[in-house]
Amino acid sequence: MIIILKKDFEERQMTNLTDWLKSNRLDVHVSKGVNQTILGLVGDTSTVDIDLIRGLDIVEDVKRIQEPFKNANRKFHPADTIVELPGGIKIGGGNFQFMAGPCSVESVEQICLIARKVKESGANILRGGAFKPRTSPYAFQGLRDQGIEFLLEAKRQTGLLLVTEIMDASQLPLFKEIDIIQVGARNMQNFELLKELSHLRKPILLKRGLANTLEELLMSAEYLLAGGNEQVILCERGIRTFETATRNTLDISAVPMLKFMSHLPVIVDPSHATGIARLVKPLSLASAAAGADGLIIEVHNNPPCALCDGKQSLTFETFNEVATAVRNILPHCCR
Repeated sequence: MIIILKKDFEERQMTNLTDWLKSNRLDVHVSKGVNQTILGLVGDTSTVDIDLIRGLDIVEDVKRIQEPFKNANRKFHPADTIVELPGGIKIGGGNFQFMAGPCSVESVEQICLIARKVKESGANILRGGAFKPRTSPYAFQGLRDQGIEFLLEAKRQTGLLLVTEIMDASQLPLFKEIDIIQVGARNMQNFELLKELSHLRKPILLKRGLANTLEELLMSAEYLLAGGNEQVILCERGIRTFETATRNTLDISAVPMLKFMSHLPVIVDPSHATGIARLVKPLSLASAAAGADGLIIEVHNNPPCALCDGKQSLTFETFNEVATAVRNILPHCCR
């Protein structure tokens, strides 16, 4: 349920109202926009007398929200959430960002070289896997702790922010200097991990699961928001369908649909979506045109020799072409 307040209310009135609502065992989340203030009620609202609340002097309207995700719902938070990062870098609300780097960190020389090159092409955020969830137990699992150290060295050398994937809450001490913690597709419904991350005040990049609906993605985001972490970034990375020509099927419709359903920023991973490097450029352009707030793209110094996902990784030259093409269309996109 949401309560829309009138523009000229007094803070004392709102305090009295929120205190009364909390006494009814309801959590109250306040969203203050430019033109409206909205109170979002989370809990059992079945016994709440809507007519009684609607009759209060400070109340403009009361509406029930049928969707199970309350905090992530745009009805509760009409304005776009803007995730603010160090250095004035923002994601959402018309702020578009490139995240680029290798699927896996292989050496300190490799990650520092890639960091310099993607920065030259306009990326502000370096991606790179230290911990790698792989389908096969015999595949390269990442450099783990050492991979984090190499990422931090690349950050020191270039000033780029970092995004990398966490596998388990026990790894959190290693992520103190990581700017964005990624929850991968396989962990999207690892609810115990999400609960731990909800206590942080650090951006979380939440990837959609391989076969999950948009509502399920938003319910996972709800775990983070309900625990107090409001810096959540959604990521569409392709879903599993009957199609075999590509690794996954990129759900372009997810971008505008998520924007309609939720206030959270949405980025797209065109690399994992198909697993084919030559498709990254058209899918990147389509994602930007659909309203995405950013792209996370795999870039490698030598894709044929990559230890992980070389087939979908771009060269430095190709990434520069993609970034340039996307920047050229952004002014013409509906943001």
